[in-house]
Amino acid sequence: MTEEKRNWAWAGNRENERVPPEIDPSKPSVARVYDFMIGGKDNFAVDREVAQKMLQIAPEAPYNGKANRAFLRRAVTYMAQEAGIRQFLDIGSGLPTVGNVHEVAHEVDPSIRVVYVDNDPIVLVHGRAILADNTTTTVVQADVREPESILENPEVRKFIDFREPVGLLFVAILHHLKDEDDPAGLAARFYEVLAPGSHVAISHFCNPGDRHPGASRLAVESERVFAENLGTGRFRTPEEIQGFFGDLELIEPGLVPPLDWRQDPETVAGILPPNRDLYHCIYAGVARKN
Repeated sequence: MTEEKRNWAWAGNRENERVPPEIDPSKPSVARVYDFMIGGKDNFAVDREVAQKMLQIAPEAPYNGKANRAFLRRAVTYMAQEAGIRQFLDIGSGLPTVGNVHEVAHEVDPSIRVVYVDNDPIVLVHGRAILADNTTTTVVQADVREPESILENPEVRKFIDFREPVGLLFVAILHHLKDEDDPAGLAARFYEVLAPGSHVAISHFCNPGDRHPGASRLAVESERVFAENLGTGRFRTPEEIQGFFGDLELIEPGLVPPLDWRQDPETVAGILPPNRDLYHCIYAGVARKN
């Protein structure tokens, strides 16, 4: 085991063990709250407290976390298998868990290159530990709100050739950008450098409005909890979310709840939330740059 891997032994809900100095266990982290929601163990008490507040509003919220991961797996498989994508840039990747992008992509072609990007130092520490011996995958600490810090990063450039099609992943990240951050403009900056044939996957918290009133009420309450505890988390309308694709061509079936995107019946049966309101509180889609 490498020194980095030994240093990661604190993970797994064990706050009493040594924590790397760059990690602040007293402040909740989006990545760690999400980790808890999908059954992970790399989180602290402060993260679980935020998650419990969400669960008071929506006890079945973990279903959406699992649905989102299932969408990510299907989107990556589609891009690698059907669209021929051989390099992926995962923005806001969060903590590694079962079914990581590189694992899914390598089932299609072990030579596919993957770059994970996140602004949370815990992701960098964990990612470097598990990828220490991986020559096709790397992790970079950077912020989606600073596109040039990603697009011009030497490590990113080492793995990603923007002259060739890229699979760009904005999975569960744009809803953590405030309106004043201009998420549509930031996404467009990334699209500018993508070669034709590139594909973009987006999943995003959704407030469907009058189309699903129960889901809309749930979205409003959830957004309040996110704002009060994490300072981030916007539930936008389907029209706003679709606008984040710009002039890219949406792949069928378009922008839909995650489980409806090229759904796998076995997957749906295992993680379909009993609360149908919750089902419409997140939307996802994949688009192609022509």
